Amino acid sequence: MPAIKYLKHYDDKCTACGACMTACSKTFFKEDDPARSCIRIEAAGEGGRIVVCDQKCRLCVVECPVQALTVSRQGVVVLDRRLCVGCLACVAVCPIGAMRFHPGLKNPFKCIACGACVGKCPTGAIEIAVEGEE
Repeated sequence: MPAIKYLKHYDDKCTACGACMTACSKTFFKEDDPARSCIRIEAAGEGGRIVVCDQKCRLCVVECPVQALTVSRQGVVVLDRRLCVGCLACVAVCPIGAMRFHPGLKNPFKCIACGACVGKCPTGAIEIAVEGEE
């Protein structure tokens, strides 16, 4: 099995501060909008539960009727916006809600393990990891 690059997360370190969501939305959409973040933090006790694509499930890739979702050499599921028809089948099939959609956008979006959030997390709750690397 090829290596898979993903965001490893530690819910026990998450304080639900939202710094990761801000970093993500600013990186990809040039604005601080949690609804446009590929990472979602759900309240859990005094902290948060981090919801982000683990890159392994790949149901979205199988479900896409136009093959707009593919797997890169790094094992990351990526969307080709030129091919996407906006049917949202990928959003519907995602079991954890990691494939996201915002009404102001034409295409869905998801984490591509870019790491913009990693340096902004004050507690180290997120890091870049590679599974299957020998």
